[in-house]
Parts: sequence; C-alpha cells; structure tokens
Amino acid sequence: MESHVLERPAVYHANPRALIVTIQGLLPSLTAAERAIGTVLLGARGTTEGGLRLAHVAVLADVSEAAVVKFAKRLGFTGFRELREVLLAYQRLHGVDLHEELSLADDTATVVRKVFSTAMQALSDTQAIFDVRAFESAAAALATAPVRLMFGVGGSATIARDFEHKLLRIGVTSRAHDDPHLMAMSAALLNPGDVVVAISHSGATSAVLEASELARERGATVVGVTNVAESKLAEIADAVLVSASQGSPITGENAASRIAQLTLLDALFVRVAQRFGGDALRNLEFTMGSVARKRLS
Repeated sequence: MESHVLERPAVYHANPRALIVTIQGLLPSLTAAERAIGTVLLGARGTTEGGLRLAHVAVLADVSEAAVVKFAKRLGFTGFRELREVLLAYQRLHGVDLHEELSLADDTATVVRKVFSTAMQALSDTQAIFDVRAFESAAAALATAPVRLMFGVGGSATIARDFEHKLLRIGVTSRAHDDPHLMAMSAALLNPGDVVVAISHSGATSAVLEASELARERGATVVGVTNVAESKLAEIADAVLVSASQGSPITGENAASRIAQLTLLDALFVRVAQRFGGDALRNLEFTMGSVARKRLS
C-alpha cells in the first residue's frame, strides 16, 4: 500500500501545525536516526531562527546533514529549507501547544483543565491532518457494502461498538467484534464489496491486523482507524483515518485518541447518512421512537 503520511507541503504551509502533528505521529515507526531528527525538530519549536539551521539540527540529532535533508523529503518537501520555513511559521502561531502533562499532585481544577485541554488539542490536531480523500472513500464503501464489520479490542472495542450503534440508528446494519476468533471467522466469510472498519490506536494490535489481512485476502475493503500514520494497519488498509493525540502516563496512551476517533467516526456516520438521504431520516425516526418507549414518563 502507498504511504498514508501527508505528502502535501501545501497543507503544511496552510496549517503549520499539521507538520508538527505528522512528525509526532511518525515517531513510533521511524528508524533510530529518523526518530532523532524528528525529536530535535519537535524540540526546536521554541528556539530561535538560528537554532533551525541544517547543520545545527544535524549535530543535535547526531546524524549527517544529508540524513536531515532526506527526512525533509520524506515529508514531501523539496529539501530542508522548505521544511524550515514551515517550522518558523509554526513558531509565529499563538498558543501552539495546549498539551500539559498530568501529575498526581495536581489539584482538581488543574486536572480538569489539563484533561480538557489535551482532548481539545487531540481534536484540533486530528483535524489538522484530516485526509478528505480517505474519508470520502470510507464513506462510499460503507454506504454500498453488503456486509459491514468493526474490529477492535480493549478501548478500541468500545469505539467499534459505538460506531455499530450509530449506524443501526439509520438502518445500516453492521457487527462489531472484539474476540479474535470471531474476527477471524467473520473475516474469512467476506467477499469483494464488503467492508471492515479496523480500529487500533497503535496500528499494531495482532488480532485486528490478522483479521484485517484476511479480509483483504477475501477482497473486502479495509478502513483503518489509528493514531500511527505509518503503522502496519495503515499498510493493510485501503483508506486510513488518522487520529492525533499525545499520551499520558496517568490517563494512558490512547485516552485522548478515543475522543478524536469517536469524533472521526461521528463525522463518517453523518457522511454515510447523507448518502442514504430520506431513508436515513425515516429509519432514525423509527429507531428513536422504539427507544423512547423504554423511558419512564
């Protein structure tokens, strides 16, 4: 599969934050040398213009200048100079980073502020790297698929079930699985035109990957939802929806990404509903009416 990293410098020039988010998302999948370069560039966000010279970055990362240039080109730039221009533009932004690490010593007001700020940053960052083409491809596949499956384990299973619930509200049936055996068996019965929405924060969850690979072998379309743009799941998937969040030792690595992924799938749900038009609205009225009867008056 082709790389799902944003390789469009125009996007970075229009929204410099997208470059920062892209580098953060790439770190887990980079080589040691590339990770060193990425870490230096992320750490240079508060430095002066002189601190962003090619030679300076190479020394700090303990790599050659050629390696830094190669890293810039991997991101889609013509060279380091263009990447540097975007980083400098990012320097001029106000309130560039809302993320603050949580501490067990924080008081209530601080905890609430930090958790909310992290969630808002995750949503903002996810929107910054949003891939319209992948999103539209996923919506089209889901709208026309005879069979729709959602795969996810742990926290991702909750997201899968939530998406299954949303689709059912408009009469679009699907099944969410979090058991490896059920994932494998259901994937083995898929056909071309069917769709799997595979959810994994790391993009490396073995049960999800194995079932997704089997689904691809059967000719089904795989939509990947992950926080790692160049993960194994991204390689397997036909369309990738990438969330962006920074982890925390206290809340866990995927706490904020759940908010971002739920929101991504909320938007996907609306796009699928639009494709069904009036039928979706009628089914929504029917399902809401059926649930209303179960509430105490």
